[in-house]
Amino acid sequence: MSGLESLYQELILDHSKRPQGKGLADEDGRNATSHQRNPICGDEITLRVRLTADGAVRDVTWDGAGCSISQASASMLASLVAEDAGDDGMPQASASALIDGFREALRSRGTLPLDEEVYGDAAALSGVSKFTARVKCAMLAWVAFEDAMARA
Repeated sequence: MSGLESLYQELILDHSKRPQGKGLADEDGRNATSHQRNPICGDEITLRVRLTADGAVRDVTWDGAGCSISQASASMLASLVAEDAGDDGMPQASASALIDGFREALRSRGTLPLDEEVYGDAAALSGVSKFTARVKCAMLAWVAFEDAMARA
Protein backbone atom coordinates (compact mmCIF):
# COMPACT_ATOMS: atom_id res chain seq x y z
CA MET A 1 0.00 0.00 0.00
CA SER A 2 1.40 3.39 -0.95
CA GLY A 3 1.82 6.20 1.54
CA LEU A 4 -1.09 8.11 0.01
CA GLU A 5 -3.40 5.07 0.13
CA SER A 6 -2.43 4.54 3.76
CA LEU A 7 -3.18 8.19 4.56
CA TYR A 8 -6.57 7.93 2.83
CA GLN A 9 -7.37 4.75 4.75
CA GLU A 10 -6.51 6.53 8.01
CA LEU A 11 -8.78 9.47 7.08
CA ILE A 12 -11.68 7.10 6.40
CA LEU A 13 -11.16 5.28 9.69
CA ASP A 14 -10.80 8.58 11.59
CA HIS A 15 -14.09 9.93 10.21
CA SER A 16 -15.75 6.61 10.96
CA LYS A 17 -14.56 6.62 14.58
CA ARG A 18 -15.03 10.37 15.18
CA PRO A 19 -17.86 11.39 12.86
CA GLN A 20 -18.62 15.01 12.09
CA GLY A 21 -22.25 16.20 11.97
CA LYS A 22 -23.61 13.00 13.52
CA GLY A 23 -26.82 13.53 15.45
CA LEU A 24 -29.84 15.04 13.72
CA ALA A 25 -30.27 18.77 14.35
CA ASP A 26 -33.63 20.16 15.40
CA GLU A 27 -36.18 20.77 12.66
CA ASP A 28 -36.14 24.54 12.99
CA GLY A 29 -36.83 26.76 10.00
CA ARG A 30 -36.75 25.34 6.50
CA ASN A 31 -35.42 21.80 6.43
CA ALA A 32 -35.89 18.38 4.91
CA THR A 33 -34.93 14.87 5.94
CA SER A 34 -34.14 11.83 3.84
CA HIS A 35 -33.67 8.24 4.95
CA GLN A 36 -31.66 5.99 2.65
CA ARG A 37 -30.80 2.33 3.03
CA ASN A 38 -28.49 0.03 1.13
CA PRO A 39 -30.33 -3.31 1.24
CA ILE A 40 -27.28 -5.21 -0.02
CA CYS A 41 -25.13 -4.51 3.03
CA GLY A 42 -27.57 -2.97 5.51
CA ASP A 43 -26.06 0.54 5.68
CA GLU A 44 -28.59 3.19 6.71
CA ILE A 45 -28.41 6.97 6.79
CA THR A 46 -30.96 9.54 7.89
CA LEU A 47 -29.77 12.96 6.78
CA ARG A 48 -31.29 16.36 7.55
CA VAL A 49 -30.47 19.45 5.53
CA ARG A 50 -31.33 22.83 7.02
CA LEU A 51 -31.64 25.82 4.74
CA THR A 52 -31.34 29.57 5.17
CA ALA A 53 -34.31 31.83 4.42
CA ASP A 54 -32.82 32.29 0.93
CA GLY A 55 -32.74 28.53 0.32
CA ALA A 56 -28.98 28.04 0.72
CA VAL A 57 -27.77 24.99 2.64
CA ARG A 58 -27.08 26.05 6.22
CA ASP A 59 -25.94 22.67 7.50
CA VAL A 60 -26.20 18.92 7.17
CA THR A 61 -26.60 16.55 10.09
CA TRP A 62 -27.11 12.83 10.02
CA ASP A 63 -27.49 9.62 11.92
CA GLY A 64 -26.92 6.12 10.74
CA ALA A 65 -25.27 2.79 11.02
CA GLY A 66 -23.18 0.73 8.68
CA CYS A 67 -19.71 0.10 7.41
CA SER A 68 -16.82 2.48 7.97
CA ILE A 69 -17.04 3.74 4.37
CA SER A 70 -20.70 4.78 4.61
CA GLN A 71 -20.22 6.39 8.01
CA ALA A 72 -17.01 8.17 6.99
CA SER A 73 -18.63 9.42 3.79
CA ALA A 74 -21.53 10.95 5.75
CA SER A 75 -19.07 12.56 8.16
CA MET A 76 -16.96 13.92 5.30
CA LEU A 77 -20.05 15.33 3.58
CA ALA A 78 -21.24 17.09 6.75
CA SER A 79 -17.76 18.49 7.34
CA LEU A 80 -17.45 19.69 3.74
CA VAL A 81 -20.82 21.45 3.86
CA ALA A 82 -19.93 23.06 7.19
CA GLU A 83 -16.67 24.39 5.74
CA ASP A 84 -18.25 25.67 2.52
CA ALA A 85 -21.52 27.03 3.93
CA GLY A 86 -20.06 29.99 5.81
CA ASP A 87 -22.44 32.61 7.19
CA ASP A 88 -24.61 32.81 4.06
CA GLY A 89 -24.94 29.08 3.47
CA MET A 90 -23.95 26.99 0.46
CA PRO A 91 -26.04 27.77 -2.63
CA GLN A 92 -28.06 24.74 -3.70
CA ALA A 93 -26.46 24.95 -7.16
CA SER A 94 -23.03 24.52 -5.55
CA ALA A 95 -24.30 21.62 -3.44
CA SER A 96 -25.75 19.95 -6.55
CA ALA A 97 -22.46 20.42 -8.41
CA LEU A 98 -20.60 18.74 -5.50
CA ILE A 99 -22.97 15.78 -5.59
CA ASP A 100 -22.69 15.45 -9.37
CA GLY A 101 -18.88 15.57 -9.26
CA PHE A 102 -18.75 13.04 -6.43
CA ARG A 103 -21.08 10.67 -8.29
CA GLU A 104 -19.08 11.00 -11.51
CA ALA A 105 -15.78 10.25 -9.75
CA LEU A 106 -17.18 7.26 -7.86
CA ARG A 107 -18.61 5.78 -11.04
CA SER A 108 -15.32 6.25 -12.93
CA ARG A 109 -13.77 3.00 -11.66
CA GLY A 110 -10.68 4.87 -10.53
CA THR A 111 -10.07 6.95 -13.66
CA LEU A 112 -11.34 10.26 -12.22
CA PRO A 113 -9.99 11.17 -8.77
CA LEU A 114 -11.78 13.65 -6.55
CA ASP A 115 -10.08 17.04 -6.31
CA GLU A 116 -8.79 17.51 -2.77
CA GLU A 117 -9.13 21.30 -3.12
CA VAL A 118 -12.87 20.89 -3.74
CA TYR A 119 -13.74 17.78 -1.73
CA GLY A 120 -11.33 18.01 1.21
CA ASP A 121 -11.22 14.78 3.20
CA ALA A 122 -13.87 13.23 0.92
CA ALA A 123 -11.17 12.98 -1.76
CA ALA A 124 -9.94 9.99 0.27
CA LEU A 125 -12.96 8.11 -1.07
CA SER A 126 -11.63 8.23 -4.65
CA GLY A 127 -10.14 4.76 -4.25
CA VAL A 128 -13.56 3.31 -3.45
CA SER A 129 -14.50 3.76 -7.11
CA LYS A 130 -12.30 0.76 -7.96
CA PHE A 131 -14.58 -1.49 -5.88
CA THR A 132 -18.05 -1.51 -7.40
CA ALA A 133 -19.65 -3.11 -4.35
CA ARG A 134 -18.41 -0.25 -2.14
CA VAL A 135 -19.55 2.63 -4.36
CA LYS A 136 -23.10 2.43 -2.94
CA CYS A 137 -21.67 2.61 0.58
CA ALA A 138 -19.80 5.81 -0.20
CA MET A 139 -22.73 7.30 -2.16
CA LEU A 140 -25.42 6.67 0.46
CA ALA A 141 -25.14 9.98 2.34
CA TRP A 142 -24.71 11.93 -0.90
CA VAL A 143 -27.91 10.38 -2.31
CA ALA A 144 -29.69 11.30 0.94
CA PHE A 145 -28.34 14.87 0.64
CA GLU A 146 -29.60 15.13 -2.94
CA ASP A 147 -33.01 13.73 -1.96
CA ALA A 148 -33.33 16.04 1.06
CA MET A 149 -32.52 19.10 -1.03
CA ALA A 150 -35.17 18.06 -3.57
CA ARG A 151 -37.71 17.78 -0.74
CA ALA A 152 -36.85 21.16 0.82
